[in-house]
Amino acid sequence: MSEPSPVPDPYALMGIIKNQDGSITRDPTRFPRVPATPDPFPQVISKDVLVNPSNSTWMRLYVPTTALNDSVSSKKLPLVLYYHGGGFITCSFDLKLFHEFCNRLARECNVVVASASYRLAPEFKLPAAYEDGVDALKCLRDSPHEWIKSYADISNVFLMGTNSGGNLAYNVGLGSAFADLSPLRICGLILHAPLFGGEERCESELRHVDHQVFPLALTDLCWNLCLPDGENRDHEYSNPTVGVGDVGPDDVMRRIERLGWKVMVIGDEDLLLIDRQRDVADLFKKKGVVVVERFTGDDGGAESTTLFASIRNFIYSPPPLRFSLKEAYINGPIAYDP
Repeated sequence: MSEPSPVPDPYALMGIIKNQDGSITRDPTRFPRVPATPDPFPQVISKDVLVNPSNSTWMRLYVPTTALNDSVSSKKLPLVLYYHGGGFITCSFDLKLFHEFCNRLARECNVVVASASYRLAPEFKLPAAYEDGVDALKCLRDSPHEWIKSYADISNVFLMGTNSGGNLAYNVGLGSAFADLSPLRICGLILHAPLFGGEERCESELRHVDHQVFPLALTDLCWNLCLPDGENRDHEYSNPTVGVGDVGPDDVMRRIERLGWKVMVIGDEDLLLIDRQRDVADLFKKKGVVVVERFTGDDGGAESTTLFASIRNFIYSPPPLRFSLKEAYINGPIAYDP
């Protein structure tokens, strides 16, 4: 009988080294970084904008070059606020991987993209990343930047993220649902392989516990490093089924439904988080939120043409019946109110 394959070291998989003071050392050469391309680039231009100098947070704006040509269309484009992945502990908005993804998102979905940075754990534990996510929203709302003013429809905003960025989009969305962000208006969430957890292991986690690329030990490491001290994976930041603060999950989803948001959940059938991603989609659906599920065997990666077609269809599909913001306010704001 053959010996089971050894489980890879999660620190090595993440390219990090744990320091004695609780911080981590990240390998700066693990992923290449690329600059923005403010001059006309094939079909997309991009530029970096400072968000919060106190926290050294930035965002990279992406605009399809077709939007620069008034003869094509003078209509402003939907705005996607994108949060990068990395388990809350690694990566940056300017990595080549995310830069190319956002370039393609802007080009193929015909949207303006704002790709935001956020502070990383364990040096800055949650909710620091959520606070930075809200800062990015306020930056877009108040931005004097010509690209936002001229090309982005800030009354048609979607929060999107990959992995930890999907978790961030979800939590920032819930916390901002009843904040007065006018004239900015959130219309929906796009959760791309979102990172969620819980103390009780779900079936897909047990099935893929020893996955050679995404083992369970890796997601456990991320939660151990990013959650507030003394908290476990059943904390509200990790486990959506517990609700937000004093607000239960049913009430949270009911509030989203009243605002008329729509939600897209994207996941990989062959990875360990798929059951948790399905659970989040089911939470929304049970309370009447319009949900589009895209669960495939390819994780909806940046090379999937059908992924971007699905996202574009979702963004440009008619919105569900929307209650007025004034009526929605009867429930009051929840966490992370800007």
